[in-house]
Amino acid sequence: MVMEPTANSQQHHGPLYSIAKLKLDEFFLQWLNTHQDVVNSLIEDAQEGKPLRGPLATFNSSSGSQQQGPSPLSPSTAHAIFASTPPLSPSKARSPRSPLSPHRKFSFSSSLSSSSLKRPPISQLPQFYFPGGQQPASASVRAEQTRRIEQQFDVYPSGLGIEEFSSLISEVCEIPRMVARALFLRLSDPGASNISRAAFMKWWSSHNLASMPGIKRVYEVLRKDNQEYLTYDDFVPLMDCVLKYHPGLEFLAETAEFQKKYAETVVLRIFYALNRSGNGRLTLRELRRGDLLEALEALDQEDDINKILKYFSYEHFYVIYCKFWELDSDHDFLIDRNDLAHYSQCALSFQIVDQIFEQVPRKLTSPVPGKMSYEDFVWFILSEEDKTSETALDYWFKCVDLDSDGVIRPREMWHFYEEQLKRLEGLSQEPVLFPDMVCQLHDMLQPEHEGQYTLRDLRRSKPQSSLLFNALFNLHKFLNFENRDPFALRAEQGEFAGLSDWDKFAKIEYFRLASEDDNDDNVLMETEEPPGGWPEADAPMLNQL
Repeated sequence: MVMEPTANSQQHHGPLYSIAKLKLDEFFLQWLNTHQDVVNSLIEDAQEGKPLRGPLATFNSSSGSQQQGPSPLSPSTAHAIFASTPPLSPSKARSPRSPLSPHRKFSFSSSLSSSSLKRPPISQLPQFYFPGGQQPASASVRAEQTRRIEQQFDVYPSGLGIEEFSSLISEVCEIPRMVARALFLRLSDPGASNISRAAFMKWWSSHNLASMPGIKRVYEVLRKDNQEYLTYDDFVPLMDCVLKYHPGLEFLAETAEFQKKYAETVVLRIFYALNRSGNGRLTLRELRRGDLLEALEALDQEDDINKILKYFSYEHFYVIYCKFWELDSDHDFLIDRNDLAHYSQCALSFQIVDQIFEQVPRKLTSPVPGKMSYEDFVWFILSEEDKTSETALDYWFKCVDLDSDGVIRPREMWHFYEEQLKRLEGLSQEPVLFPDMVCQLHDMLQPEHEGQYTLRDLRRSKPQSSLLFNALFNLHKFLNFENRDPFALRAEQGEFAGLSDWDKFAKIEYFRLASEDDNDDNVLMETEEPPGGWPEADAPMLNQL
């Protein structure tokens, strides 16, 4: 009986087993070449659907002629090829689902019939590629959708209002209600309360939404005709609907200025996360890679806007706006190098601030040279507080890669770290020598080539990759890492489980800002004059001033 080689025997006799296998393969090829007529006969029988019979001719050594006899194949090989039920391996049992299982009968005559071997004509092959990304809906499905829309317009002959229209389109087209409301604003006349049947059916006939994935439906609703991308302005109708109809933003109804800034911040965050090219033109391909559809669907399901952490959280907007307002000392909505240097209590080095204002990571959108606009600040703060995102890694990598060759080397790292050492000495802190810092980063990030950090290395080593940038130009975060308490770190991980670095920062900062506002309100209430005037003993002594 032929025993199959076990794992142990292969492990101890690996080279011998490989040589033997190669020799067996050589014998098999020799047999195929020698018995080519037998092989061709078997193939012809299989194509014609005839039962297969093994070769019976063998060589008689005594007479020197061929006679009818057993197959020249080994008994186990002949049985495995020509028997309907293959034998089990003597060393291990095969899975019942395996093609070699005895529970699954296999017949060459049935599987290798002429009908199965013939290639079907191309016209009979089912279509497997669809330019739109999804199989088009059948005519019956589209007719049913059109019938339901027509039926709804029959109930309202003068046109559908925004709520009736958004409910209908959200149900028929399976798109978020906020997007459906944005479609109403796009197709209806300015200031109109209804949308006519003709206006909608003209748009509906030219857009086959039924055959599109969900994110492409959103894309088709938002984009302008004859435009293959989305711009900032294309999100204006959507944000108008979010501000007007989401219950979590009702308190902003009386503050138009903050409504405008909130909408601008949300759109900037969407482009920051999804527009990887950074050209302000959001393509369908970039949308498919993101999570905008999930965030839009959450608007329909969640009344608390602050629970939608992706893009729409008001608390996140509040933090961004307040941080910008704190730095903008003259409140002209522009900040300069000196203003940015005071960010987070002067945590950043002057070297990195210069790189930002030299427009190395990103071209500034401010119309005033040497100034940073609110849009530029949004890009900065999102990159600074969460260095693990793809956009943040690109942002800071460009700053540190001084020669723009795609590799960060120790000489470039020393250019930034030299200032960090001087600042550590100024704070009477024990300095971390540059060789020690480089060695520590190498052990944590493990770049592919020693002493050379590429963007690919940093992406592979997330979230530790943020330590490289913090060590080079953010003194406070670098010191926090060097002096970290493992017990406090474990407690923090439990409190902020599932949150990104940006989400944790925004949550902590919002609590701080809200506490400061409460304290200011309490102080103001204590200093206000009570009704009826101050008591004589407690009245301010204004006459002595």
